[in-house]
Amino acid sequence: MDTATPNPRHVRPPLWTRLAGKLLEPWIALRCDPADIAAQIPAGRPVCYVLERYGLSNALILERACREAGLPSPLLPLPGDPLGRNRAYVALSRRRSSVVGRPRTRTHSDSLARLLESHRDRPDADTLLVPVSIFVGRAPDRQSGWFRVLFSENWALVGRFRRLLAILLNGRNTLVQFSPPVALRDVLAEGLPPERTLRKLSRLLRVHFRRIRTAVIGPDLSHRRLLVSRVLDAEPVRRAIADQARRDGSSYADAWRKAHAMALEIAADYSHPVVRSASFVLTPFWNRIYDGITVHHLDTIKRVAPGHVVVYVPCHRSHIDYLLLSFLLYQHGIVPPHIAAGVNLNLPVIGPILRRGGAFFLRRSFRANALYSAVFSEYVAQLLGEGFSLEYFIEGGRSRTGRLLEPKGGMLAMTVRAYLRQPRRPVVFQPVYIGYEKLIEGKSYLDELTGQPKQKETVWALLRAAAGILRQHYGKVAVSFGEPIRLDDILAEHAPDWRAQAIAPEDKPAWLAAAVDDLAHRIQVNINRAADVNPVNLLALVLLSTPKHAMSESDLLAQLALSKRLLAAVPYSDRVTVTALSPEQIIAYGERIGVLTRIRHPLGDVLSVEGETAVLQAYYRNNILHLFTAPAWIACCFQNNRRLSRAGVLQLGRAVYPFIQGELFLPWSQDGFASRLEATLAVFIEEGLLSQTGDGDDAWLSRSQGQTDEVFRLRAIAHSLQQAFERYYIAIAILVKNGPGTLSAGELENLCHLTAQRLSLLYAPAAPEFFDRALFRGFIQRLREMQLVWTDAETKLVFGDQLEAWAKDAKLILGRELRHTIMKISPETARAAAADQGG
Repeated sequence: MDTATPNPRHVRPPLWTRLAGKLLEPWIALRCDPADIAAQIPAGRPVCYVLERYGLSNALILERACREAGLPSPLLPLPGDPLGRNRAYVALSRRRSSVVGRPRTRTHSDSLARLLESHRDRPDADTLLVPVSIFVGRAPDRQSGWFRVLFSENWALVGRFRRLLAILLNGRNTLVQFSPPVALRDVLAEGLPPERTLRKLSRLLRVHFRRIRTAVIGPDLSHRRLLVSRVLDAEPVRRAIADQARRDGSSYADAWRKAHAMALEIAADYSHPVVRSASFVLTPFWNRIYDGITVHHLDTIKRVAPGHVVVYVPCHRSHIDYLLLSFLLYQHGIVPPHIAAGVNLNLPVIGPILRRGGAFFLRRSFRANALYSAVFSEYVAQLLGEGFSLEYFIEGGRSRTGRLLEPKGGMLAMTVRAYLRQPRRPVVFQPVYIGYEKLIEGKSYLDELTGQPKQKETVWALLRAAAGILRQHYGKVAVSFGEPIRLDDILAEHAPDWRAQAIAPEDKPAWLAAAVDDLAHRIQVNINRAADVNPVNLLALVLLSTPKHAMSESDLLAQLALSKRLLAAVPYSDRVTVTALSPEQIIAYGERIGVLTRIRHPLGDVLSVEGETAVLQAYYRNNILHLFTAPAWIACCFQNNRRLSRAGVLQLGRAVYPFIQGELFLPWSQDGFASRLEATLAVFIEEGLLSQTGDGDDAWLSRSQGQTDEVFRLRAIAHSLQQAFERYYIAIAILVKNGPGTLSAGELENLCHLTAQRLSLLYAPAAPEFFDRALFRGFIQRLREMQLVWTDAETKLVFGDQLEAWAKDAKLILGRELRHTIMKISPETARAAAADQGG
């Protein structure tokens, strides 16, 4: 009977290994992932560690990592020593020299076979296998030593000398990644023959290690040079080349050279040394311009990434987005993605650096260029097939208003079609919210919104901008990872039998467009569900609700506290994060970073945002506008009404919700929004903002009379949504005033833009987004989707009584004077045309 005891956690390994570990210790600094791995392994269970590659340094690094994590030592034998080597780890592969001196790689583990055999012979044995991946020089904490880049972790199975250099140069940046344990009893329970069990377990472990290595350092780039050739050899591209030759009346060779030039223009030239080198440069850059970068919910993607192709889909608010996300992923042990960048960034010097950092370039529009479209689509398909993670911005450009833009489905459609062709690795889309306290491009955004042309990117313009950027501070940045979206789930909903369908590269199934639209909407919704509420967001939300963007300090403190309580009482999602600063600390922080101006006064200080700062604050308010839709809607209802039935508030909320949902990418159904209104009403009543009489269907809600503090609070909450309803009413007023069959969608959009612009000039100034054409375009589109308006044979908009009834409901939300003003200045087509001719 075997009397051996399990490998205890407090027993020390042999003396020679302790001495070797001491020699290695000054050169190694470890980061273990996850940090709580000891809690995942039951005490008293024998543990055998599995390494991808054999090596004394790996064993010593593993022993130290286990000691620091409180795990059993890998350098002590398992019970009964089934491995026969006085150790508790096995390696899947190793380098050994043959007789003639050539290295030979061995991928079969005799130790693993002996361990399996011992468990067959001993039914009481129950060892846990813990796969461990070790990366030397992959996750740096200290950014120094450019020569170290050459010896960072890669896919090569290196020899002893190169490993020694890697440890000497990069050992201070060592990542040890533990995977969840696997019980050998569960493996043997399948009842396969011994040889098949060994082969299957070895194969699963190799696949697992390859997935981890791909997730941490990226796919094997040894065949990267063949990528362009594979693109040009693909059948869809060859057909497109032949078609191009026929159209041009040229030879196939000439058309091929044109396609080859396009592929070279597009293709990234990813380089691990360049990416690592860029991290050296960016670390002091971030420290110079930002006070800190906060990352939320990164653990989600770290769990999902192995074994999946990850497509990162961030919101797009700044050119910094490109660099920031890749930098953070690299710093946290995840391979940076290949990034779709506009060809306008393919500048001299800068373009090649971006290309080696993983950027591939696309033209702004190539729908009319069949050859370019075929080459680009095939390039994306090849990246996806090879397992490269991708990043692109589905908004198509940077948001100038702080809102999420209406998504464009081009890249999404390419990704989905590429996956349908070769569903080798499952694809997961990772929404990412990026929130800034101060925007580098803030001034240029204001210029563009007021009608000035967008400045063209040039090397000298970027250098001048960089010099200005380095002289300023931009507060903090938050990067929050939303709930991932699995492409297989989307496809299963829209086409349950999609795997059985034979879909050619040029095919467009009838369900594809709906699936892409659904995917795009879910991405935007999940970005919003991961919002981070920073101090600047809250200050902008509160102060922009007043005509002069100013409040007494006591009122500002009370409104900030109320906003935080609303977010806590009715959470938007479990991924929304809110600043931990108190209202007093938020005000102090706003003053420190130059957002707030304090005006001293004997009756109490006044705090305000002034000038361009005030206009730009609308951007930061819009970042979190969606979080306050339910409170803002309820508050809007009581701006011009002192008393309303509870059922009426809920009914009208259901009616207006589809328009708010489309504009702000909200996650609920109409019933879900009504439930949220119910929960928010309870908070309003508890806060004393509203009072209720009666119960159930007979319940009535009332606000205070006169200009009380409660009325002031309601007005401040309502303001964030008030302008949206004003825009809606402008569009409806113009439609009703001109009558059915008079305006096309484009004409209505133009008249709405002019009316909103004029309203802002004549009355209270509004942020430039108030007359943003895109917002009117989205509202008109939703009117058509809901069949409130439709087009006739001449593409003019037609509507019925339902639209006029909807316009009457606006009386509950908008005051009489404002409605009269909008109706008065809303143009009729004949007058508008005459004005255009006169101009």
